[in-house]
Amino acid sequence: MSAAGMHAGGALAGLTPGFSDPVGAAQAVFRLCLERLSRPGTLAEVRSDAALPAGLHVASGALLLALLDQDTRLWLSPAAAGAAAYLRFHTGCVPVDDPAEADFALAASVRELPQLERFAQGSEDYPDRSTTLIVQVESLATDAGWTLRGPGIADSVRLSAAGLGAAFALDWAANRRRFPCGVDVFLASDSRLAGLPRTTRLEDSACT
Repeated sequence: MSAAGMHAGGALAGLTPGFSDPVGAAQAVFRLCLERLSRPGTLAEVRSDAALPAGLHVASGALLLALLDQDTRLWLSPAAAGAAAYLRFHTGCVPVDDPAEADFALAASVRELPQLERFAQGSEDYPDRSTTLIVQVESLATDAGWTLRGPGIADSVRLSAAGLGAAFALDWAANRRRFPCGVDVFLASDSRLAGLPRTTRLEDSACT
């Protein structure tokens, strides 16, 4: 075996397993994603047996394994950059350095979250060509925080995402005004997951 082959083999040998049932698990997580976007602000528990690398929460790691494929471009914030080889091996995705080129993006923490306008926004003809963004937060709860209103919400729901405060609420309001363009966001904390489609309105930002 050549030196290059030995190096590649060693790199692959260091990668941890993905889903034990890739097709079944991906389908289950995909359905959960659609449910979170159709019921904004409600929480779900994501079940995954994937051995994720450092920097990925259970929920965000499962989403990426389920949603990425060889035709998708992925942006990772610095604290999650070490997961690039794992995700590329298990999904075939293409890592990119520019958020505006990403089909999917992961901010490993609130501190590493760029302005939403930096991501792909789509167009009026092709709004689906915008970035789907996953933001990892320290905690998610439904007994405090923002009041959410909009499509998919009968009246209102509450959602608290630790670390996302007034600055994010202002950024999100600008994102809503770009409709039908703009990004959709998933919030992940350990195994908990919530969806924020671009049509959702945030009121009374009290997250800290």
